[in-house]
Amino acid sequence: MEKIHHISNDQLTFDKINVILKEGYKLALSEESKNQIVKCREYLDNKMSSQCEPIYGINTGFGALYDKRISKEDLGNLQKNLVMSHACGTGDDIPQEIVKIMILLKIQSLSYGHSGVQLSTVERLIDFFNNDILPVIYQYGSLGASGDLSPLAHMCLPMIGMGEVNYQGERLSGEDLLKKMNWESIELKSKEGLALLNGTQFMSAYGVYLILKVWKLSQLADIISAVSLEAFDGRIEPFHDSVHQVRHHLGQIKTARRMRFLLEGSELINRPKVHVQDPYSFRCIPQVHGASKDSINYVSYVFNNEINAVTDNPTIFPDEDLVISAGNFHGQPLALALDNLCIAMAELGSISERRTYQLLAGKRGLPPFLVANPGLNSGFMIPQYTAASIVSRNKQLSTPASVDTIESSQGQEDHVSMGANGATKAFMVAENLERILAIELFNGAQALEFQRPAKSSPFLEKFLAEYRTKVNFIQDDKTMYDDIARSVEYLREVELELPQK
Repeated sequence: MEKIHHISNDQLTFDKINVILKEGYKLALSEESKNQIVKCREYLDNKMSSQCEPIYGINTGFGALYDKRISKEDLGNLQKNLVMSHACGTGDDIPQEIVKIMILLKIQSLSYGHSGVQLSTVERLIDFFNNDILPVIYQYGSLGASGDLSPLAHMCLPMIGMGEVNYQGERLSGEDLLKKMNWESIELKSKEGLALLNGTQFMSAYGVYLILKVWKLSQLADIISAVSLEAFDGRIEPFHDSVHQVRHHLGQIKTARRMRFLLEGSELINRPKVHVQDPYSFRCIPQVHGASKDSINYVSYVFNNEINAVTDNPTIFPDEDLVISAGNFHGQPLALALDNLCIAMAELGSISERRTYQLLAGKRGLPPFLVANPGLNSGFMIPQYTAASIVSRNKQLSTPASVDTIESSQGQEDHVSMGANGATKAFMVAENLERILAIELFNGAQALEFQRPAKSSPFLEKFLAEYRTKVNFIQDDKTMYDDIARSVEYLREVELELPQK
C-alpha cells in the first residue's frame, strides 16, 4: 500500500522527514493546505485587478529595479524572466538527496497560504517529488540573503520547460521532461516566480540533511571513543555522574551517562589500573562531545523553526488585507547555526584523531603502531596521518562564512548572510568527520585485540563483531585504503540502538 504524507499546518519534524525519505512516502496536499493556497491566490488576483499602487515584485522589478513599474499584461512574463535570469549557478551538482529535501521544504513553505502561488504550481512540485524528478542544481550561486535565488531558480526551471533534471537514471532537459510526462508548462502568474525563488530552502535542505547525519555521527563518536578507551586501558571515574551534575551542561551529562551505559559489564574497564589519569582526549570525552551535542541541539532548534516557516517575499496576509515587503528570506539565523555546526563537528573529529594518536604510542601494553612486529611493519602509522590531514582540512572549513558579506544588486542587498557557503562547507565537514571516526574505529578495534582475552562490554563486543564482518585484524603490513573505505561504509550502514535519555 502506498504511503502518503499529507502536507498541512502540522509541524514538519526531522523524524518525519527521515521517515518520508527512507520509506519512500508520496506527498499530497491536505484540504486545509489546498484551501489556504487557493484563498491567497484569489486574494492576490482580486487585489491586482484594482491595485494602482506599486507592490514590490508583483508589479515592479526586482532588487535594485524595485522602482520600475510593470504593466498588468507583462506580470506573467516578469515572473518567467525572473526564473530564467536568476538561474546562474555553477560548480558541482548538489547531491540528489538534498534536492529532494529542497522540493519538500519549498512545498511546505508555500502551503501556508502566504505566498500567492497557484495550486497547480505547488502540485507540480509535488509531482516532481513523487516521481523522483530531481532538478539539476549547482553548488555555487546563493548569497543566502534574498533567499537562495540561484539554486531555487534551477529547481524551478523544469516547471517551465527549461533547465535539466535527473530522472530514472537519465539527465533530461526540462523540455524533454514535459514531453516524456505529457505535462504542460506551468504558466506563472504575478508574484509566483518571486515566491518560488525567494526562500531559504537550499540552506534549509542542507541543514536538515546534516542534522539527520550528525545525530548519528555524535552517537558513533561516543561508541568509538568507548572502544578506544577500552583499548587504551582507560579509567571509568571521569564518567561518574556527580562530576557532571556540578557543572550542569546537559550535553556533558548526557555523554557521561551514555559512556557509562556503553561500558556497563566490561571486564576491561573494571580491572585494576596502574595509571592515575588518562590524557584529555579520553578523560574529557563528556566535556568535548557534550559541548558539540549542545551546539547540535541549538542548530536543530533553528532549523526546526525554519522548515516550518514562510520565507519568501512579499508576504501576503489575506485576512488582514496586507501585502508586506520585508526580509524573511534573509538566511542569518541559518548561517550562524551552520557555522556553529561546522565547529561542533570539527571538534568531534579533532579529539577523535587525538585518541587515534594515543593508541599508536606503544603505551599501556599496546605495541608501537599496533603491530606485533614493528620495524619490519609500519602498521597503523599512516592512517593517523590521513586522519590528521582531514582534521586540518576541517579546521580550515570551520572558518565562519557568516562573518562575511558582499554588497549586491546596486546596494539594495547590502548585507547578505553567506549561509549557502556555510551549508556546502558544513556538508564537507560532516563527510570528513565520518572518515575521521572510521579511522579511529579502525585503530581502536585493532588495539583492543592486544588487550585480549579480557572482554569489553556486551554492547561494544557486539558492535565490534559486526565491524569485523567488514574489516579484519591486521597481522602484517597490507594496503589499508580499502579497509578505511569499508570502515566508512560500516558507519553509514550500522543501525544503532542507544537510549536517548
